[in-house]
Amino acid sequence: MQSKAPSVKKLRDLCRQHLKDYKECMEYGMPAYKREGQVEVAFASQKQYVSLYVLKAEVVNRHRKTLSGCSIGKGCIRFPRPERIDFDSVAVLLRDVVKSAAVAC
Repeated sequence: MQSKAPSVKKLRDLCRQHLKDYKECMEYGMPAYKREGQVEVAFASQKQYVSLYVLKAEVVNRHRKTLSGCSIGKGCIRFPRPERIDFDSVAVLLRDVVKSAAVAC
């Protein structure tokens, strides 16, 4: 298995690039991004995958088709092959998070 570190670094870079008005912090042992005190995005390197937590279900639902090959829950996107993450799709998703007025779940 390849190292997940480059993928995790790229996720952080994308979050910092697209979530400019968010506060970067640590929540539940993960890098997280808050807006108005509410966590909206986080990510983590798990044993078998890399997780991206997008805590706006409506945003996740709009992007399900573009995230093929992932296991997707209500707000958790699991990338089982981090070296194959479509970072362009992740960037579009993050831009949608910023625009969304939905309440984080």
